[in-house]
Amino acid sequence: MSTPRKSNRPLRPPLNKIRPAAPEADADAAPRRAGARLPRESDARDRRVDNTIAPERLQKVLARAGVASRRDIEELIQAGKILVNDRPAELGQKIGPGDRVKVNGRLVQIKFGVRPPRVVIYHKPEGEIVSRHDPEGRPTVFEHLPIVRRGRWLAIGRLDFNTSGLLLFTDDGELANHLMHPRYALEREYAVRLLGELGAEQIQTLTTGVALEDGPARFNSLRADGSSEGANHWYRVTISEGRNREVRRMFEAVGLTVSRLMRVRYGPVELPPRLKRGMWMELPEADACRLAGRPVPQAGQGSDKVRPPRLRRTVPPSRLK
Repeated sequence: MSTPRKSNRPLRPPLNKIRPAAPEADADAAPRRAGARLPRESDARDRRVDNTIAPERLQKVLARAGVASRRDIEELIQAGKILVNDRPAELGQKIGPGDRVKVNGRLVQIKFGVRPPRVVIYHKPEGEIVSRHDPEGRPTVFEHLPIVRRGRWLAIGRLDFNTSGLLLFTDDGELANHLMHPRYALEREYAVRLLGELGAEQIQTLTTGVALEDGPARFNSLRADGSSEGANHWYRVTISEGRNREVRRMFEAVGLTVSRLMRVRYGPVELPPRLKRGMWMELPEADACRLAGRPVPQAGQGSDKVRPPRLRRTVPPSRLK
């Protein structure tokens, strides 16, 4: 057996630690669970509600948070999929900072007050569908967008599978509703390549009104683009609505076939010439605020530094051939 080694450290007298006496428990207070944290003063600050903020309509708040467009939110409310303070929401209901909102069982983080919207311009190529999921497994435009931290991207209008050009996205449902609602009648402009040439009578029919299955339709303007490719002729048209395949169906009604269709403008937003197919760019914050009709944040008020918009590609070049 080895001999214990002697320590050279001086001996210290034992310290008599005086523990403070535990406060007497209140007989009416519920027993504290083992391991539970005592409440702190900061918890009360976290639960403090700002009563100076006026309540707003539920549809407006959720749309601004990027949950969905106002129309979709109304459908969710009617289906009973939105709860306010664990009770089914009602159309037109107002909420404030102290309310808890759940959509499809998930708590939504809501911040009141005006925040700048994000707007992305995407040059959609042919062969992509404007949908989050496609049963046929075709590529979707949402696969190529940047990550959004809050909410989700909402497509402003649609382009069919074989149509290319300008497609707008935003994380602000209120802005999406404003740009898509028929009441505002925002003008869309298309470059159209026809197999054949329009006659004067056909032009008059298309600009005064042509009968379609879902009602009459007409172009606000129609002009030749000044270029032709053999039997194909290019035209520019503007229209203030966006029904399914409306432009193609209008030309089919006068006996002509659209061989290529590209949207070049949506309202005040034009497709930048240097934004090639499969590329996207984000609108500067000031331009996005002007598009939404909101005040532009001044420097030092939480806005980002002014940077020139960058072009980004997310579609492999091999798919664009």
